[in-house]
Amino acid sequence: MNLIQKIQAEQIKPAEAGFNVGDTVKVHFKIVEGKTERIQIYEGLVIAMKNAGIGKTFMVRKNSYGVGVERVFPLNSPRVEKVEVVRPGKVRRAKLYYIRGKVGKKSKVKELIAARKEGTEAQA
Repeated sequence: MNLIQKIQAEQIKPAEAGFNVGDTVKVHFKIVEGKTERIQIYEGLVIAMKNAGIGKTFMVRKNSYGVGVERVFPLNSPRVEKVEVVRPGKVRRAKLYYIRGKVGKKSKVKELIAARKEGTEAQA
């Protein structure tokens, strides 16, 4: 293991991403304004993930006042506080770039309904 790989291994966040392409997520991102820091929440659809070790990124798309806005977040960045999954999506593609051309309800992704756990079935 060379020096660069050792430094990268230290900087990778221990918790692996709990979301996939097609999920609607809330990204809690740290913003620095002068001397103050605050956390801004960016909510949208994950349309792409690029896997490259420490340089792993994901692209989130949202509609802001009728205009599509996309933003790329580095997963292992210290500025990304956490990523919450609002609703899991059911998709059959690795990249959802076709969503850019869709308007209105056609730009939505079906929700993935996960199977119930055994503990919840016994209570119901």
